[in-house]
Amino acid sequence: MFYLITWFILWGVLWAVYFMLDGFDLGVGILYPFLGKDEAKRTAIRASIGPVWDGNEVWLITAGGATFAAFPSAYATLFSELYLAMLLILFGLIIRGVSLEFRGKGEAPGWRRLWDAGFFVGSLVPAFLFGVAFGNLFRGLPIDAQGSHGSLLTLLTPYALLTGVLFVTLFVTHGLLWLAMKSGAGLGETALRRARPAWLFSAVVAVGFLVWSALGTRLAGNYLDRPIWLAVPLLGVASLILIRVFVSKNRPLAAFLASCATIVFMVFTGFVGLFPNLIPSRLDPESSLTIFNAASSPYTLKVMTVVAVIFVPIVIAYQAWVYRVFRGKPSGTY
Repeated sequence: MFYLITWFILWGVLWAVYFMLDGFDLGVGILYPFLGKDEAKRTAIRASIGPVWDGNEVWLITAGGATFAAFPSAYATLFSELYLAMLLILFGLIIRGVSLEFRGKGEAPGWRRLWDAGFFVGSLVPAFLFGVAFGNLFRGLPIDAQGSHGSLLTLLTPYALLTGVLFVTLFVTHGLLWLAMKSGAGLGETALRRARPAWLFSAVVAVGFLVWSALGTRLAGNYLDRPIWLAVPLLGVASLILIRVFVSKNRPLAAFLASCATIVFMVFTGFVGLFPNLIPSRLDPESSLTIFNAASSPYTLKVMTVVAVIFVPIVIAYQAWVYRVFRGKPSGTY
């Protein structure tokens, strides 16, 4: 039981950390055509994430690998049910990475416009589809003892689309705050100024998500049984409010840290509501995949725990070092 709960928590932590870190990368990419009005600004935007974007994606690989190793049945069902969405996410992330690397390989305006568009699309599509995927996970997938009864269209439910919009708006706000920290006076002030309406829109969507989750899904069950867990969504709301407070005080670093907390607590709001489910069924609760019927053997979980205790701190230490080395603003920022 100890290892099952440990790996459920770690599973949630890995996804939350990925969205916290790669979220501002994706947000910056979505903002790129709107803030990058000239070559100097476009260069500054790309430079702001240049040293860290690929390292942030390590957490996606780790989260996917942990899902496969700890809960193989859930991994198989998840990637089967959401195959097309996951494939589009993968293509989007590939296009984003290629765009960042290939843009500087040519000087022709058409060449640069092509990869600029790829940077935008490769950021928007994964951000939105990650939200759609997790919205379906929180609501439950159409599975039962006979298997799957869904398709791509059945995944595009209003709740899932709202969750997709939530991810996009949170990431856009996150990206604006990152640019406010990492850019010069011109671009940084513009980003901080635009963070205010972006925050308002994301706050409205977040409230809608929390209300719909409470009334339209089974996520509220754990909170009603153990009210102490209400601290998680309340902390998410508090950190969301703090973003606006710090933005109004012209403190982009504090606002960015509050945005990090908001994303983590919003993700954990869903995971706390899921427990002990990994993939709930909205057709037959008995067919849900849980930490009890989808986990690897106790021996496997024990070995994985030892590996995680050794290597996860190393990854954290290395990434913390990278952020420390590149903590200043890139040279030549606009």
